[in-house]
Amino acid sequence: MSKPAIGFIGLGLMGSAMCNRLLDLGYPLTVIANRSRENIDKLVKRGASEAHTARELAAASDIVMLCVDTSASVEARMSGPDGVTAGVRRDAIVIDFGTSLPASTKEIGKKLEQAGAFYLDAPLGRTPSHALEGNLNIMCAGDPGAFNRVESVLKDLGENVFHLGVLGTGHTVKLINNFYAQTVANAMAEAFAMADKTGVDRQKVYDVMAAGPLHSGMMDFIKAYAIDGNPDMLAFSVKNARKDIGYYAAMAENLGVESLMITGARQALGMAITKGRGDTLVPEQVDFFSALFREPGKTSG
Repeated sequence: MSKPAIGFIGLGLMGSAMCNRLLDLGYPLTVIANRSRENIDKLVKRGASEAHTARELAAASDIVMLCVDTSASVEARMSGPDGVTAGVRRDAIVIDFGTSLPASTKEIGKKLEQAGAFYLDAPLGRTPSHALEGNLNIMCAGDPGAFNRVESVLKDLGENVFHLGVLGTGHTVKLINNFYAQTVANAMAEAFAMADKTGVDRQKVYDVMAAGPLHSGMMDFIKAYAIDGNPDMLAFSVKNARKDIGYYAAMAENLGVESLMITGARQALGMAITKGRGDTLVPEQVDFFSALFREPGKTSG
């Protein structure tokens, strides 16, 4: 059977890796430029077609995939006379792989339904290297029939593919996941910096913590930089982490509750951005905490 034609919007580290995986598997692929030409030129050289508007891309695609940074970016690509919604085929399926606000996702879903198409939210877990191998975690939600139609495609991209419920549930679970991840990551970064402050070797702290129930993949991601000097085990920027934490807080506020545990991670990530560290990777928060502990007035109280 022929493979469905896919249009892909968002050619950052993760999106480019996913597109290369799709090309490896023989999917017809249409892409569109955003901030730079480098990634799109590489994909076109490999056989992808280039569209000049999101509307043109949607008109050429059975499945439209987005992997962009914010809900605002998704909304911008979806709306307007040159947006996806204007060009989407009837019965086509649009999938948002990014981390978006559930409320925004539901509104876009309504508009696509009016256009005769389907919307799925399918945020991702793991890294671009997993994307190249087809080993992502994919947290999909939306119409079950639409999910069944694209499940085989999602399984070409992901090792673990979940269908979690109604539209917006994937983004809800992703925000909870990332809230927990960033709380743990920043706590571990501070732990290594505190070890430095007390004069205890980082490796000894890690050995003790990793020997017990605290051991986790996130701990190992931070350790990979703090001890081994490799930040790329968690190739996720501080500014994107802060965005996700903010979305989690907004979701909680919309539900009429306030998160208590979010405060530390939100403050740490926000301070790091203020200090010009927004483009650094989350494991490099170890350096942020180390520098913070060296500042006058930051060692006590």
